[in-house]
Amino acid sequence: MTTNNLLYQFKTANIVIRLIVINAALFLSATLCSWIFKTSPGILMNWFVLPVDPGSLLFQFWSVLTYSFLHFDFWHIFWNMLVLYWFGPYVLNLFTEKRFLTIYLLGAICGGVLFVAAYNLFPVLNGSLAYLIGASAAVRAIMIFIAAYTPNSEVRIIFFNVKLWHIGVFVVLSDLIQIPTSANAGGLIAHLGGAIFGYMYAVQLKNGKDIGEWFEKLMDRIAALFIFKKKSPLKTVHKSKTYKKTTARTKNSSTKTLNQQQIDAILDKISKSGYDSLTKEEKDFLFKAGKE
Repeated sequence: MTTNNLLYQFKTANIVIRLIVINAALFLSATLCSWIFKTSPGILMNWFVLPVDPGSLLFQFWSVLTYSFLHFDFWHIFWNMLVLYWFGPYVLNLFTEKRFLTIYLLGAICGGVLFVAAYNLFPVLNGSLAYLIGASAAVRAIMIFIAAYTPNSEVRIIFFNVKLWHIGVFVVLSDLIQIPTSANAGGLIAHLGGAIFGYMYAVQLKNGKDIGEWFEKLMDRIAALFIFKKKSPLKTVHKSKTYKKTTARTKNSSTKTLNQQQIDAILDKISKSGYDSLTKEEKDFLFKAGKE
């Protein structure tokens, strides 16, 4: 499969698959680089994990979000991505990808904030050095959100059906019970931060209030910064050039119409025979058209 094909598959995939791919790519990159440079992944990711010290956090504030895209080992990322793959589609069946991403990212931030607060406020944790890494808080937010929003929906587990709210309660209680004895108490606290946000978001949304609306607007503004619009200089148009201008517009319009017809024909071919049935020229044309 060519690079163009991979890019096309990534662009057309839903947000769940794209998040899984991004997390997996970063994990593989960190693992490979640590092997090449004969160092530990922790050293390479030092500036992107979430520290508990407020002073350190002040100088790497971005880590309150970047930590959630990094993982310790294979099983760490495997279980997080598996749960995301299971529960993500339930959210996407009801809401837009933008709202899904809002829940995911804000869940990660809330988990990180509770993690830092716990290490600096609770005497039993205060004074110990630690950092947070992994998408667990973000994934917990997705899981608990859908469990709270559609509690009576059922999922099949081996031989019997289980309601989503049963799974949500089990997961939260499991985290709470393990905190006092676990060596990963900070990570479990972060799980609870994501779960609390997911629950609050669902309850408020059912009451008609979208507490994530401000974050969606913020993402739109940030995305707009990376969209470059071509500004055409002002020109004086004389009456004698009216015919030429009209002709140029007609040609542009005709070109766009022909391009759209070709795109429609290619998409129709994909729906009937699949993407692999396209010729190299058709794939290249579709990829270039997606960039315009």
